[in-house]
Amino acid sequence: MTDKTYPIASAKIGTQDGFRLPRAFSKDHPHLVNTSGYVQVLSKNTFLVQLDTDEVEEVDETESIMMSLFLDFLMKDAVKNPEQLVAYTKEMSDEMDELLCDVVLDA
Repeated sequence: MTDKTYPIASAKIGTQDGFRLPRAFSKDHPHLVNTSGYVQVLSKNTFLVQLDTDEVEEVDETESIMMSLFLDFLMKDAVKNPEQLVAYTKEMSDEMDELLCDVVLDA
């Protein structure tokens, strides 16, 4: 997955409302041109687009997208409400280590 972002603009497409992507998007991702898919609204100003492609995607790509959206939300909240931030202490670290000491992760 790429970290590159592309500006979009609202556009009238026939009798439908839509969004226009810049040509750079099509050049960078030609496999996504002429595909159909779905839009999921995540919040008032955030939506996720999932396209139906014939390509096999990595299993964890959805998790990666959701993690990225979650971290973006946390960053915006931290900038908006810096007074709510709490320094991560050694005691917090020790508590997490104790909670996770018997947890086994799959490779």
